[in-house]
Amino acid sequence: MTLSSPPSNNISKRASLSVVIITKNEEDRIGNLLRSVSFADEIVVVDSGSSDRTLEICRSYGAKILHQKWLGYAGQKQFAMKNASCDWILSLDADEIIPDETRLEILSALTIEADTAVGFSFPRLSWYLGKWIYHGGWFPDRKVRLVRRGAGRWVGVALHEKLEVYGTVKLLKNPIRHYVYRDISDQIRTVNTFSSTFATQKKSRFPQFYLALGFFHAIAKFFECAIWKLGVLDGLQGLVIAMNSAFYVFLKHAKVWESSLSSHSEHPDSHENQL
Repeated sequence: MTLSSPPSNNISKRASLSVVIITKNEEDRIGNLLRSVSFADEIVVVDSGSSDRTLEICRSYGAKILHQKWLGYAGQKQFAMKNASCDWILSLDADEIIPDETRLEILSALTIEADTAVGFSFPRLSWYLGKWIYHGGWFPDRKVRLVRRGAGRWVGVALHEKLEVYGTVKLLKNPIRHYVYRDISDQIRTVNTFSSTFATQKKSRFPQFYLALGFFHAIAKFFECAIWKLGVLDGLQGLVIAMNSAFYVFLKHAKVWESSLSSHSEHPDSHENQL
């Protein structure tokens, strides 16, 4: 009698996954993100001082919560990664979610391709004023977010952080969904904050020229978003995006010029009491 061979087991074991998130006062959207990553083996939340229900919501989803004063975007995200314990780390923002098709692609990648890459990038699809935005430079907006533990590091200054990976990065096709602004007022607050951050790090030897240049850069930015990158195909939302992008460009230049006024001039009444 010939003995048959035992059945082979071709089922690969999935690598373990940590999701890391940085937060501050995100009670209105953090729950959507946490629900979408419930498939993860670990959720790590690094909070920089929430005063709303953010942490209560995170606890209800079983997240590991750490408190860290603000280190900047790159520093805060790197701190979160250092405190993850699984084989792979998925770094997300509180205004993002992982849809079902992206979840399945992540699980497949961590089962089949985990040994052939150290990182994966995703397209990012943004929701703005009731519509998904596919033009104007907002899509595909590809980001590296999934990395093998120890194979990547968040680097950069101020508003230009990125996840730098030491090895092969593969492209995933399904997007992270990004609920980019709550409304136009939220966008303007962000524009104001980001332009101020830019101005604190940028100096110009010829601030008046820099301000004038900002006017032309803003016009160019509008046409880049609306026409060259086809923002008009996103309808009125695309035009609003183009106009606010142009405003942001001009505001950055204007605030650099403004900083030169404060550093080189005195208040006209500053010597009044000395007369």
